[in-house]
Amino acid sequence: MDSACKRHCSELVARERSGHTAVVEENLLYVWGGYMSVSNDEILLPNNELWVYDLQQGVWNVFHMTGDAPPSMSGTCGCFLNGHMYIFGGCDDDGQTNQIYCVDLTDGKYMWKRIMHETGSAPSPRDKLSCWIYKGRIIYFGGYGHKLQTDVDSRNRNFIIDEVAWAGSDLWGWNSEVHMFDPMRVSWSEPQTYGQAPAPRAAHAGASTGSRGYIFGGRVRETRINDIHCLDLESWTWSEIIPVSTGPVGRSWHTLTTVSDSTLFLFGGLSADCKPMSDGWLFDVKTKKWREMEHPYKDKPRLWHTACPGRDSDVVVFGGSCDYILLVDTGHCNDALVFQMQPHPLFRICEDYIAKTVRSHKMLRSQLSYLPPELLTAVQRRMCFYRPSKKQKY
Repeated sequence: MDSACKRHCSELVARERSGHTAVVEENLLYVWGGYMSVSNDEILLPNNELWVYDLQQGVWNVFHMTGDAPPSMSGTCGCFLNGHMYIFGGCDDDGQTNQIYCVDLTDGKYMWKRIMHETGSAPSPRDKLSCWIYKGRIIYFGGYGHKLQTDVDSRNRNFIIDEVAWAGSDLWGWNSEVHMFDPMRVSWSEPQTYGQAPAPRAAHAGASTGSRGYIFGGRVRETRINDIHCLDLESWTWSEIIPVSTGPVGRSWHTLTTVSDSTLFLFGGLSADCKPMSDGWLFDVKTKKWREMEHPYKDKPRLWHTACPGRDSDVVVFGGSCDYILLVDTGHCNDALVFQMQPHPLFRICEDYIAKTVRSHKMLRSQLSYLPPELLTAVQRRMCFYRPSKKQKY
């Protein structure tokens, strides 16, 4: 029993980071990129490292990535589709990019592929944007980046210029553009949208249910907002949702995660008065009601973290900063916080109970060998999660 656990358990722990990419598939959390602080410097993390956390065992592994790798970046937009992790945009040592890459997470090779589109035009370089998956396509919204002056129409309301960041022929700013990438056709397009589009923004959060994509909050200029908008992904029509109850304050660098057909979960972020947040909120898209959620991580504020839907509607939050990173930038994190959104199935409750108590329960320990082989393996893997050994920082 103990030897089986030791064979599976590792003392590796992923590096602290913010502005990274993460996706969950089955019981595995995949983490790439982002940056950390060393002394007074911001260091982008290696582009050839993929960190994988087994959510059942509580064990980290790191894999070397090959292929046509993207540069080390933060603020890229990542998603999971058909066994692949896609990333678009982000900020490297030379500024924002507009390249798209993917890696197959199912074959164990972890080989990057740079995607060269065959039709359409890629969006302008940007970071801190969001995306939705719908009918096998990736739909991107917003972000902060730069355009040529000749590409900016003063009458166009989907780009707000950042007056502080002018540089030569380039204009920096926030946008509210919608772009769509089709991996099957390897094509970019820019759908015509209708209705009142949200104000341009970056560092907002997005999630989707059914055929609707939602965004909440974000930053434009020095303002952090708390509005929520919906884009119908069939008719491409925008609508603003006016909540019928008091909701979260304005913020940026937070996350929004789908937890049911009608419920979104918001966590953390940086408030309008530059306070790192640890509050969690549930939004019912049908009733338009916000409800603050009690959770065990009130002492763990996070911003520029990731949040992924996990097993049994859990939400897995990883990394981020617990400080106001524009001033302090020392509080990057490397822990995984698992938020339980609904009662767990009976099987999972039993599995967790056995894994927690078997070391101190002599009779239970002696009866483990009677379990069916598949169930015994699952329990042994789960026991690693509750092992008493202390992990060392990688």
